[in-house]
Amino acid sequence: MRRTVALLGACVLALLAACGPSTPPTDPAAVTTTTPGPRPSPSAERVTVRVAALAGPTTIGLLGLMRDAAAGTARQDYRVTTYGTPDEVVPQLVRGDVDIALLPANLAAVVHRQTRTDAGPAVQALAVNTLGVLSVLEHGTDVRSLADLRGRTVLSTGKGASPQYVLEHLLRRAGLTPGTDVTVEYVPEPTQVAAALAATPGTVGVLPQPYATAVTVQEPDVRVAVDLTQAWVDVEPSSQLVTGVTVVRTAFAREHPGALADFLADDARSVAFVTSSPQDAAPLVVEAGLVRSAPVAQAAIPACHLVLLTGDEMRAALEGYLAVLHAAEPRSVGGALPGDDFYLGAT
Repeated sequence: MRRTVALLGACVLALLAACGPSTPPTDPAAVTTTTPGPRPSPSAERVTVRVAALAGPTTIGLLGLMRDAAAGTARQDYRVTTYGTPDEVVPQLVRGDVDIALLPANLAAVVHRQTRTDAGPAVQALAVNTLGVLSVLEHGTDVRSLADLRGRTVLSTGKGASPQYVLEHLLRRAGLTPGTDVTVEYVPEPTQVAAALAATPGTVGVLPQPYATAVTVQEPDVRVAVDLTQAWVDVEPSSQLVTGVTVVRTAFAREHPGALADFLADDARSVAFVTSSPQDAAPLVVEAGLVRSAPVAQAAIPACHLVLLTGDEMRAALEGYLAVLHAAEPRSVGGALPGDDFYLGAT
């Protein structure tokens, strides 16, 4: 019980990105889905795999798998449940009521650290499922790079959390000192940023998907000025800006390796379907309650940077990102950077 309560407390500090390769490509939109090896044949065992997902961009890549599971054509018996916040998921993961969970990247590190014992890890990172979903938007045409924010005021959410740490890190790498060269005003809700962008010419704001796409679709004078995922690659080429990580209970991974390989294969196929056919995936996004409008969903899918990075590619993408968060606030990743046994399947 104490461990569950402690983890729930950690969730408050770690709800950072849920809104949010060894040689990363120049264009993050060109990142391709990777699998841990040859596509396996269906496992001989039929296993019920309990999956907890979140109502946000990290779940969009899973929608093809969810469709196949409902139709009975998936490799295993996937029971996927979508939740509103990570603090609904973490206690179930700790208790063993969930086998696989899609979590904000930093929270995955927190849960790993808080549940690890002398016997080893209880929860491990299985894959990166979503890269960055944050963008700088402008009601105007003046901002073309982060350096153009000198002397400007930027609206954002996520004070004391991943959006703040990421934005301020990138501003510094662009030669700007937050609070001196650029003012960042933090507000509680993305809808406040969206409303200000729509109403006032000259406004600059940071929004996650799908809010960013919704604003640009509805307001033609508002545009994406800087994709922070690309901005990250430009200055941190050895890692990636990461939003979502898929974690697995270590006990499940050991007991059902075939079922876990099947899950990764079905997830890879799902991500490939969503990213290659946004027009076909958009109705599923709306049906799942993740976005209200199919046109917005279709436009937002490419900007969500959906991937499935496993093994060494997962570690390369994630390790540098967690290091930036740790430098900004150690508690955001559980107090210390995770060790080798966090990265399942990595060398």
